Amino acid sequence: MDYDDKVKNRVKRIEGQLKGILRMMEEEQDCKDVIVQLSAARTAIDRTMGVIVSSNLVECVRKANEDGEDTDALVQEAVNLLVKSR
Repeated sequence: MDYDDKVKNRVKRIEGQLKGILRMMEEEQDCKDVIVQLSAARTAIDRTMGVIVSSNLVECVRKANEDGEDTDALVQEAVNLLVKSR
């Protein structure tokens, strides 16, 4: 699987968010503020997963077609991965 720089940068931003959240916890900041930042990080992770699935799904379906595999099952598996993560 090829992960382009945009996806890698998304993950690096999420990493920065998580480090910031840990710093907030160490500084004993208000729990509401920590939860807001955790929610933002979760949303960023969900969106990154969506980008990865959508950007690679076309390639995976094309390859599955060439190999005679069931593309419907492949698409359903991708959807299940996204739904299961919530």
